[in-house]
Amino acid sequence: MIDLPGKSDLQVYPINEGAVTIEFGKTIDEDIVNRVNAFDRLLNEKVLPGMYQTVPAYASLTVFFDLLTILDAPLPGKTGFDKARAYLLGLNEQASDFEEAGQSEIITIPVCYGGVFGYDLEYVASHTKLDSNDVIKLHSEVVYKVCMVGFTPGFAYLGGLNPALEVPRKATPVKVSPGAVGIAGSQTGVYPLETPGGWQIIGRTPMRLFDAKRSQPSLLKANDKVKFEPISLSEFEKYSGG
Repeated sequence: MIDLPGKSDLQVYPINEGAVTIEFGKTIDEDIVNRVNAFDRLLNEKVLPGMYQTVPAYASLTVFFDLLTILDAPLPGKTGFDKARAYLLGLNEQASDFEEAGQSEIITIPVCYGGVFGYDLEYVASHTKLDSNDVIKLHSEVVYKVCMVGFTPGFAYLGGLNPALEVPRKATPVKVSPGAVGIAGSQTGVYPLETPGGWQIIGRTPMRLFDAKRSQPSLLKANDKVKFEPISLSEFEKYSGG
C-alpha cells in the first residue's frame, strides 16, 4: 500500500503481477467519483506501458497491464508493481486538470413506469410514503451520473437519486427482464440483460442498454449523464415495434 502525493487519501494496492488498484476513498461520494473518472481519462490518454484495461468503480480504479511489457519499460523499479506505481505517482499531479473535463451530453432513456413493467412501484410508494405519481416525478426529474459499470455487462450504477426514494433491496433476488429500471438504497439503474436481481423495479425502458454487436456494446459508460423520460404503454410498444 502506497500513499500518493498531493492527495493524501489515495493509495495503490497490488492485485497480482499484472494489476494494481488505486483507492481514492472509502465512501460513495460524487467528488470521489469525479476524481476516479478524471484519473481514468488521464490514464487512457497517457497510457501506462503495457496497459490494456482500466476498470473504474465508485472509489477506486483498477489498472490491468502486460507484465513483460512494463518490465521492459524505462521506469524506476524492479517489479511490475514498482514500475506501475512510479508511473501513477507521476500522473497523479496532473489528474486535477481533468476533473472538469469530459463532460458528456445528457442521454435520455424513455421509461414506462408502473403496471406490468414496474411491479414494485406501489411498494416503493408505500415504503417512502409517497404517491406513485410523486415517485415517478422524483425519479424522472433528476439528471443522474454514471458512477460505474459492472455487475453484468452494461449495468450502470447511477448516482444522484433523491433521498426520498431510497428503499431496501429485496430479501430474495428474482428474475428481472432487460430494460427494467430499479432502485436499491441510494442508487438507481437499468438492467441491460435478463438476470437475477434484488432491486425494486419501478419501470422498464424499450432501449437496449447492451448489444454485443455494436461497436460500443454498452450504451452507458462511467461519467455519462442520464435522465429518464416517462412514456405511456402505447409509446413503449411503438418504440419496441410492437
